[in-house]
Amino acid sequence: MTTTTAPAVPVPTGSKPGRNGAPRGAKVVKMLPLAPAITLMVIFLAGPILYCIYAAFTNMALTGTGAANVQFVGLDNFRKAFGSSAFTNSIWLTLVFTLISAIIGQNTLGLGLALLMRRSTKLVRNFVGTAVIGAWVLPEVVAAYLLSAFFNDDGTLNVILHKVGLPGQDWLYAAPIIAVSIANIWRGTAFSMLVYSAALSEVPKEIEESAEMDGAHGARKLIFVTLPMISRAIMTNLMLITLQTLSVFGLIYAMTRGGPGTKSQTLPLYMYEQAFSFSQIGYGTAIALVMLAIGAVFSLIYLRGLNSEAA
Repeated sequence: MTTTTAPAVPVPTGSKPGRNGAPRGAKVVKMLPLAPAITLMVIFLAGPILYCIYAAFTNMALTGTGAANVQFVGLDNFRKAFGSSAFTNSIWLTLVFTLISAIIGQNTLGLGLALLMRRSTKLVRNFVGTAVIGAWVLPEVVAAYLLSAFFNDDGTLNVILHKVGLPGQDWLYAAPIIAVSIANIWRGTAFSMLVYSAALSEVPKEIEESAEMDGAHGARKLIFVTLPMISRAIMTNLMLITLQTLSVFGLIYAMTRGGPGTKSQTLPLYMYEQAFSFSQIGYGTAIALVMLAIGAVFSLIYLRGLNSEAA
């Protein structure tokens, strides 16, 4: 038996084949249109991050010795941070704020509204969607002003409480972290509602009808049928709103400025105070890196959940 060998395909001179057999030169040519975008990302994204990492290990300041003579101080800024009660208090308040306003508040309320709109009339859907999305598109300063008027001593909340015979108080003074958490829920729930509305629209009605025929109704159908089918949307939504909430600054600053005292001073406000009020740029940047690390931890947790769902 005679075996016929196919002739070898010649490789163009000056280009080596890649792993899939395609010349590397061709891959480089395909990447050329992305070069401007990659360059801009390096300059405006990677560049500031690298500069912040450098600044976090120096005594950089807006005034004084750190402004005229920047010196490398190693881990001193991080030692100073973790040895400060104000810093640990800010971490605790940031986690509380994120848990209440994002993980519990926006996530749960957004899912509830999406389920409501899925089964309601067009009139109800239009009304709820307009009201919720209207709060989302408001500028942070406007939303902060409206919620301050709602929570202050002479605000709408106390008027309602007095009408039903309950005592009122200055909520921005008595429970500021709760007040700003509710404000963030009111402003940010629309995002979760839209994510879950899109996810629920992809759930086959045949599966839910089959579950109902098997005796799964109400909460049982939601827990054992609907939620597992949108689990990837849940993890994605949680990751996005958690990272967004960790960096909330304008809303809290406009409502309480981190006060009274430090009762609502989350990490972004503490970082701003140290870097720009006290002119300690190096120390403030070190706090920013800690915020970045906290966000990375949350991201890894959620990504691990997404990967387990995909497996």
